[in-house]
Amino acid sequence: MTFRFKSAAFGGRRIASMAAAAGMLLAGAGAASATTVVKWLHLELDPKYVAAWEDIVKKYEAQHPDVDIQMQFLENEAFKAKLPTLLQSDDVPDFFFSWGGGVLKQQSETGALQDVTAALDADGGKLRGAYSPASVSGLTFEGKTWAVPYKVGLVSFFYNKELFAKAGVKAEDIKNWADFLGTVKKIKAAGIVPIAGGGGEKWPIHFYWSYLVMREGGQKVFEAAKTGQGEGFLDPSIIKAGDDLAELGKLEPFQPGYLGSTWPQALGVFGDGKAAIILGFENTEANQRKNAGDGKGLAPENIGRFAFPAVDGGAGKPTDTLGGLNGWAVTKKASKEALDFLAFLTNADNERAMAKAGMLLPVAVGAGDGVTNPLLAESAKQLAGSTWHQNYFDQDLGAAVGRVVNDVSVEIVSGQMNSKDGAQMIQDAFELEQ
Repeated sequence: MTFRFKSAAFGGRRIASMAAAAGMLLAGAGAASATTVVKWLHLELDPKYVAAWEDIVKKYEAQHPDVDIQMQFLENEAFKAKLPTLLQSDDVPDFFFSWGGGVLKQQSETGALQDVTAALDADGGKLRGAYSPASVSGLTFEGKTWAVPYKVGLVSFFYNKELFAKAGVKAEDIKNWADFLGTVKKIKAAGIVPIAGGGGEKWPIHFYWSYLVMREGGQKVFEAAKTGQGEGFLDPSIIKAGDDLAELGKLEPFQPGYLGSTWPQALGVFGDGKAAIILGFENTEANQRKNAGDGKGLAPENIGRFAFPAVDGGAGKPTDTLGGLNGWAVTKKASKEALDFLAFLTNADNERAMAKAGMLLPVAVGAGDGVTNPLLAESAKQLAGSTWHQNYFDQDLGAAVGRVVNDVSVEIVSGQMNSKDGAQMIQDAFELEQ
């Protein structure tokens, strides 16, 4: 999930052809005489970010004139829908963007991926030591690592400072969920749409349910639920989390038509100043800009950020965080050149450069000083103090259960389902997968 960008859908064309169609064919040094093609599949069309990747690729190809790095882009939902087929095709990528969690685990069980444990441990574990331990362990199942770490993410609230001032509310006053609901009421009373929501894609709403489950039940309850222990997803604290979400929904906090809005459209609503708050990724400041009607969006100094609030009486800690742990999954037949390029792509120098460009929160050891964007730096600081960092629920629980989580989250917040029935649907989906 994590990063939802518009792009050309996948067809039967070669990766280089698609990149050319997007105007982004990488003409790296020595590409014409390359003997080894490395195919890189990912989700990104921001020209600034692509330019940064182009620079990295050109540097690598200059050092390795017999390697041609080719890039392809897929829109998020098309990526998830078509990847299983693509992995079995003749045009299989050498590596692709992965959200980790249950989806990566399921992919590892298909036989389509390459276990990169040996590559990480070669030369005395040189590559393994290049990344934060948490980033490697988060992509490891039963002692085997199935992706090369790329970045860590964080979901938190972003707000329009001018609209907050107009409504007479302050972010620093939001300490708990009740405070947040009170803030939403005040913003709405001021004639301002409180929250930009992307209900059409559903997963943006699941962030609310996920965080509330974390705040109400804590790590112990969620770990028990996803491993089939105790009362599972019917735990009272999980049902209570649904009640909390329903309470938000009764305030009708989102923009009109939010149930049909995509994530880019929600970002545009926020970027156009038509909603005061959005719950989004660490790169929300950059993404609202490109999705705004004028292509500029809110000025960086007009955007503030705050963590998802605590829930009074909940077992979770306010320092528990939700967000992605992303990596590059390597396919079974990927060449040694592909792995060598991945090591280069994610080394400290390149991760630092990408962090400076506002592209990521790095996992490479020593690259943290590249985070200079103030909002990204706030996210990095919060992550540094995280007591439990949980991958996105719809990724961690696997595709089938994740879809139900997303569906249930939207139905609860929109008043179409009560929290107990929602919890039962998720539990049923979980048991069906066992």
